[in-house]
Amino acid sequence: MNQKIKNIIKKTPLVHIIKNIKRGIILYKVKKHQSYSFEKIEKCINKKYAKYNNGKHIDWENPITYTEKINVSKLYNSSRIKTELADKITARKWVERKIGDKYLIPLLGVYDNFDDINFEKLPNSFVMKCNHDSGSATICNNKKELNYNKLKKDYIFYYKRNLYDLNFEMHYKGIEPKILIEKNMGSNINDYKFLCFDGEPYYCWVDVDRFQGHKRNIYDMNWNLQPFNQATYGNSTKTIKQPQKFDEMINICKILSKGFDHVRVDLYDINGYIFFGEMTFTNGNGMEAIMPIEYDYKLGELWKNFKSNRNQCIN
Repeated sequence: MNQKIKNIIKKTPLVHIIKNIKRGIILYKVKKHQSYSFEKIEKCINKKYAKYNNGKHIDWENPITYTEKINVSKLYNSSRIKTELADKITARKWVERKIGDKYLIPLLGVYDNFDDINFEKLPNSFVMKCNHDSGSATICNNKKELNYNKLKKDYIFYYKRNLYDLNFEMHYKGIEPKILIEKNMGSNINDYKFLCFDGEPYYCWVDVDRFQGHKRNIYDMNWNLQPFNQATYGNSTKTIKQPQKFDEMINICKILSKGFDHVRVDLYDINGYIFFGEMTFTNGNGMEAIMPIEYDYKLGELWKNFKSNRNQCIN
């Protein structure tokens, strides 16, 4: 290692070094996975799946549990409409046609590149994200406090990252990366995620204290707390009241999930108004175990019209 690199490392905070290492690993995986065959991808998914499911492997030919079906579906059941709805920009147009634009968070702009953004023309607060991935959202409450150089580096990384090569969520393939900026709706945002099968919502979950002591409560459509959970979140001891417009949310979910054998519809309740979040076809990337495991089978039973295109893809 030459002296110049050593000096850079000395001046760089440890947290940034770790962050850059993690990002380097992610981009390495993206490039490495590009050459994988379907058979090799299955082995790769199996290894990760077993890690979070007590050594259990996926039955690729006859998936039964909910998490098995998600993994088979994400690899083999990609479709044009799933790609359209995974794209946060084209999804807005689809939702507007289905339920109207009053359920959409106001859009401030769409950009092909970070350098195209004129931050001077933006309001003091906004939310910025990529259309083709998950987890890139930047919540800006005061643009005077933004580190634009850091932000640009972040979005250069987000553009290079893709979920089809990284996680094998194939319906993300074909989305042209862009940046969209939406209105900052404030901090009083309640997030409700509805598990839907064949146009019918069955369960709704609410995340609590997401960034510290993350907990999750899952309710049925009568707002009864359920005895199962996803991953190791556990239930919150806080009292979570049923939303006042819960019936309207259910109706929206029925409209948006119609025609899909399975989809998760995410909605926001913001100061008493309902807004669309996203349509998710690969809940937890199929890697978050359902506990206790019997409910992984019960959710799998609800996915009645599951069909796999595996044989077509492999042959």
